[in-house]
Amino acid sequence: MSTTGRAGDALPHPLTGEPFVSPVPPGSGWPGDPATVRTPRAGTPAEVARLAEQATLAQVDARSSVCSACPRLVSWREDVARTKRRAFADQPYWGRPAASFGDPDPTLLIVGLAPAAHGANRTGRMFTGDRSGDWIFAALHRAGYATQGTSVAAGDGLELHGARMVATVRCAPPDNKPIPEEKHACAPWLHRELDLLADGLTSILALGGIAWQATFAALARLGWGIPRPRPAFGHGVTVAVTTPVTGRELAVVGSYHVSQQNTFTGRLTEAMLDDVLARCRDGATRAQSHTAGEGHPL
Repeated sequence: MSTTGRAGDALPHPLTGEPFVSPVPPGSGWPGDPATVRTPRAGTPAEVARLAEQATLAQVDARSSVCSACPRLVSWREDVARTKRRAFADQPYWGRPAASFGDPDPTLLIVGLAPAAHGANRTGRMFTGDRSGDWIFAALHRAGYATQGTSVAAGDGLELHGARMVATVRCAPPDNKPIPEEKHACAPWLHRELDLLADGLTSILALGGIAWQATFAALARLGWGIPRPRPAFGHGVTVAVTTPVTGRELAVVGSYHVSQQNTFTGRLTEAMLDDVLARCRDGATRAQSHTAGEGHPL
């Protein structure tokens, strides 16, 4: 990383040209910012739980995007935003938690890990601005969920239809590794979204072992019907679960994460990603407990 300019300097957004300081203050005009200056901010895990409990979907997006409940994550994400990477030294960094992105009434919910330090922590939109996003949005475009196959910056016109992305932890963590306390503190945002979206979902795609574990922990907490013992993660594992009120069945599908560690080494290929999205399209009609690939934490 390379420091450029003075701390607090406003730099032009790469698409709109509007100047922003890093981190970006809520309500200052960043494309897609769900928050305003009046959005309540959670400063502790207890406040996260309170603000998430009865929130609407729009309120979850807004409130989670200004959350400051985890001091280590706040310090890290903001330091990265001010210091920047040399390649993006002329750009403002979002430097806040990344809200969910996509259709507010989805059939597919994609659960990821956390924002990348120079990806969503820079652009303010999940999987946007890094190599992981190149893979997942290209695949979503091929599958008919995304209006375009690239995701460069908030405000580039990309939309998801029938799909929504959420993160297990919404702040960029050091070394891409949130600690257990941070995952626990952030969980109420995911729980509330699952609660609000349950009626329309037909499938959930978990990207990586951490997202898989967080998904099943959330479903159990919300009273969904899940297999016992909980199924182990693996690429292509497809498991039937049932909603708590109606008992409607849908599929949870596992995929290796779209990280460079997996895509560069060939552990995850385009064909493999297309296959799990096809499983998600089929939803509960093909859901069964089976493993299509070797179990792996990523």
